[in-house]
This record gives sequence, C-alpha cells and structure tokens, in this order.
Amino acid sequence: MSGSFTVADGVRLVYDDEGAGPPILCLAGLTRSARDFDYLLPHLAGARVIRPDYRGRGRSDHADPASYTVPVEAGDVLALMDHLGLKRAAIIGTSRGGLIAMVLALTAKDRLAGVCLNDIGPEIAPEGMAVIRSYVGIAPKEKTLAEAAAMRAALQPGFEGVPDSRWAEEVAHHYVETPDGLALRYDPRLRASVLAAADGPAPDLWPAFDALAGLPVALIRGENSNILSRKTTAEMRRRRPDMIFAEVPGRGHVPFLDEPEALAAIAAWREAMA
Repeated sequence: MSGSFTVADGVRLVYDDEGAGPPILCLAGLTRSARDFDYLLPHLAGARVIRPDYRGRGRSDHADPASYTVPVEAGDVLALMDHLGLKRAAIIGTSRGGLIAMVLALTAKDRLAGVCLNDIGPEIAPEGMAVIRSYVGIAPKEKTLAEAAAMRAALQPGFEGVPDSRWAEEVAHHYVETPDGLALRYDPRLRASVLAAADGPAPDLWPAFDALAGLPVALIRGENSNILSRKTTAEMRRRRPDMIFAEVPGRGHVPFLDEPEALAAIAAWREAMA
C-alpha cells in the first residue's frame, strides 16, 4: 500500500507500507528510492516494511535543494514515524539511509529498535566520493533503458556474476525513457547539495556510530566497495565487537541485499531484536 503525507515545510512525501509485524524502515541510497528494497522485500516476512521516497526522489515532491541534507531527511523520517503512529522502528539503511540512521541514533535514539547498515560507515572513502561526484544529478548519455542496462553490465565496478535481468531492473529504478533520452527519477538539483557538502569540511560521524551503543546493529559490506573501506570496517568492528557482520563477495557499492550472506546477517539482526 502506498501513502503520502506533508511535512512542515510543505513537501509531500510518498511511502510504501506493507506487511504486519515489528516495523522496519527501509531507507534508500542517495539518488534512489523505495525500489532499492524490491529484492529484499520478499525476505522480510513477519515484519511491517515501510519504504519512503526521500524529498526530491522517486514519487516524492521536489523541494528546495538546500533541504536535501541528511539532517533534514532524518527529520522527515521522524515525521513519517509520527504520521504512522510508530513509537519505535528498526532501520535498514543503504548508503545515505545508513547515514540517516546514525544521525537518528544521535538525535532520537529512543525511536530506534535496531540498525542494519548496508555498505556505509562513519567515513566515506575518497575514491567512492569521486564516483558520486561524477554522476549525481547528470542524466546518462545512453538513450534507452536497454542501452543503460548493457552499460551497467559492462562497466559497474566491483560487481561480478550479476544477471542482465538485474541490471535491467536497476536502470528502470533509476531512469525513465523520454523522447529526448533517459531522465533521472530524482531532482537533478540534488547535485548542488551533494557537491556543497563534499567540498566542505568532512563531519566527524564516529560519535553518530558510537551512539548506536546498546542497539542491535548489523553491517553488510560489498567485498569490492569503494565507499566503505576495509580500514573503516575494521574500526567499526573494533568499537562494536558484538555487531553482526557480513561481507558479500562479488559486490561493490551497494549489495542488493538478496545475496545469501546479506540475508543471513539480516535474519540474525532481526533475531537479536526479537
């Protein structure tokens, strides 16, 4: 079931709300949407799965680009929880979604039941940020979804053994065909916000990670990730030796979350919250 609500600054946000059981908020990556979790959804039986589209992404309204920030988006998540009457929820956060989850651990920890981080930590590797800068807000040169899928299959760094059908699904999540070529399924003005943040001083997010203390936490890393380095992963595991951890072979940034290693980690994390 899809729903929508309007936050304090007048932006209408859209979300999917499916299933019954303990609530799990699935928070997507930077330029992505609720569709990020299409592959995982069949494996979350026994949970109420809530998947929002952030402001400026997917089906939600475009907004002032200055509001495309992690703190504002974290506030939107709390507003969604209030709209749905949820006192607490667990979060599976992919990339940007994991950053939002860590900020919420600092600012509203009592609303969290647990956090699963998908290929994200308190530090973003420079090589990964360079890749983000190269594409965010820029429509691809390919003219059709089929061309874009073929490009992904040939060039996506760090991914091995992914069937062509999966790349076709992925590009359909990201782009829409128009008479003039492929258009983004998000506000291209997101680029300005991302570059402004990247060009500024990097915030110290380790206190946000440390704020997860006492909550069930899982970390899933793509073996070939260019965002979450092995060094950062090692430090996260040192600080949280009880953290459930899985590394997904043949995956870069980000794992799809239906890989056996990811599913096992998510199952263990859900059990830890039971």
